[in-house]
Amino acid sequence: MRRLLRLAARTQRPAQHNGGMHEVEISDSTIRLGQLLKLAGVAEHGAEAKALLEEGEVLVNDAVETRRGRQLTVDDEVSVGTEEIRIIRA
Repeated sequence: MRRLLRLAARTQRPAQHNGGMHEVEISDSTIRLGQLLKLAGVAEHGAEAKALLEEGEVLVNDAVETRRGRQLTVDDEVSVGTEEIRIIRA
């Protein structure tokens, strides 16, 4: 039973940011999708990002994306549930 509770605690997502469009600044020309999901607080760790992608919950520019390594650039938009993220130049 303790093991199940620990697993459940590790898979909880952080608090949502009121469901609006969030802008994430990047200093390089690209960022990988898995990194963006963690940076934006949508996923706590890579395994959670991978699970979201495998379940088809992540949209990039309104198309379902399943590749964690997908390269994103400035002005790309990512949606996960009610969370919307736009990449901007730092």
